[in-house]
Amino acid sequence: MRRVLLYATLLVLIVTSVAAQDLASFEKRTVVRKLDNGLTVIILERHDAPVFSYATVVDAGSAQEIPGITGLAHMFEHMAFKGSDRIGTKNWPAEEKALARVEEAYAAYDGANHATVRDEANITRLEKAWKDAITEADKYITADEFSTVVDRAGGVGMNAFTAQDMTAYFFSMPSNRFELWAFLESERFRHPVFRQFYKERDVVFEERRMSVESRPFGRLEEQFLSAAFMAHPYGFGSGIGWPSDLHSFSATDAANFAKTYYVPSNMIISIVGDVNPAEAWPVIEKYFGRLPKAPHPPSLRTVEPPQGAERMVTLHEQSQPLYLEGYHRPAATDPDNATYSVISMLMSSGRTSRLYRALVRDKKIAANASGFNGFPGEKYPNLFTFFGVTTPGHTPDELADGVRAEIERIKTEDVPPAELQSVKTRVKAGLIRQLADNSGLALQLASYQVLYGDWRELFREVDRIDKVTAADVKRVANATFTPNNRTVGRIDSTPKGAAK
Repeated sequence: MRRVLLYATLLVLIVTSVAAQDLASFEKRTVVRKLDNGLTVIILERHDAPVFSYATVVDAGSAQEIPGITGLAHMFEHMAFKGSDRIGTKNWPAEEKALARVEEAYAAYDGANHATVRDEANITRLEKAWKDAITEADKYITADEFSTVVDRAGGVGMNAFTAQDMTAYFFSMPSNRFELWAFLESERFRHPVFRQFYKERDVVFEERRMSVESRPFGRLEEQFLSAAFMAHPYGFGSGIGWPSDLHSFSATDAANFAKTYYVPSNMIISIVGDVNPAEAWPVIEKYFGRLPKAPHPPSLRTVEPPQGAERMVTLHEQSQPLYLEGYHRPAATDPDNATYSVISMLMSSGRTSRLYRALVRDKKIAANASGFNGFPGEKYPNLFTFFGVTTPGHTPDELADGVRAEIERIKTEDVPPAELQSVKTRVKAGLIRQLADNSGLALQLASYQVLYGDWRELFREVDRIDKVTAADVKRVANATFTPNNRTVGRIDSTPKGAAK
């Protein structure tokens, strides 16, 4: 025990010192500028190697969708790699007209397909006309030109993701290709072109089939979130979209979404690496200054009402039993967010967590036991969720009892000082490790700038975590982990051939 306490004390001193030093050091090497069109750009100098990484974070994700267009935020992420009126086309004037004909044909087909009184012969005719228009438009495409240019210039790690609260784009490049990067990245947001939209829509639908419909946990997650959130868009499930929407929204819908949310004032670009700000700003102004200024998107109005009763979802599947238990909690900007981070590490993060020790190591009723803090997003009030997979011969009911026993402990007993200090140190060490990688740091800086309005909050979180007390843990646990605030999702194993 003395060795553990000594180790924990040394870690605290090291992490606290590094955090303070890094914030001061990073402030000296970081500059932030807002362009006239509203775009915010962060540059952090690191001259260790002749490369730089970047992240463009758009303050829009699946939470900005409405019924009928669920999945569109993710769909536009795919479109952002298709190029512009200058990239990816052999003849833009001709392609532009061809794409307009595709939209006209699709609107006619979609209207007939969703009519109350269906004319099957007419639907078949209109569908053929739409697909013929697509074939004609495809003649003008230079396939994958955006990606090809990046690859040839030495770019690596090109990717993107869409979450409930944001959409992010990122890759790394040699620093002597900085101007090429600025052209490419600004170009795809200056004039995105929705070429091959309907082909890509089928790709997204296949993603849904693989990640949701073909996976027991994917099916449970979607049902669980739909039960937990009755009003807020977090209840739209996986964020990839409902099947009917993925079969019906149009390129015109995507263009309207982009015009609303992909505006400079709703975007942050963070650049980390071998970049000289004095040389970079003129290049950034030249290319990103071309993005037209537009009104800032409206704020999300819907607020999830307080939950007044326990909710439960049970799936009967021919799979291993699973158990989910979630409780509503405030957004990441809440003053108690640091306390939730500590509780998450204490209860459900890693092999030293209470849930793992109790359910996996000691009782052996779970093959895995963990949790998700800030699920499915953090910008708005969300869920603190516990998760377990049973071992053979055990049931979700046993996991429920085990989880709630550990919850009751944290509500009624003070966390021992040594355990609390160890947890806080590990949380802080995890934050510090994020600073090592240029690509990861660029994403973190941009994400914190979007969420908090200041990239420095990445470092200030360390100080807030350090101030969390045992009384804070007990207070937040008692306010959050109540039966009326609970949503349960479970998969009960059904033998093959049994009635469901």
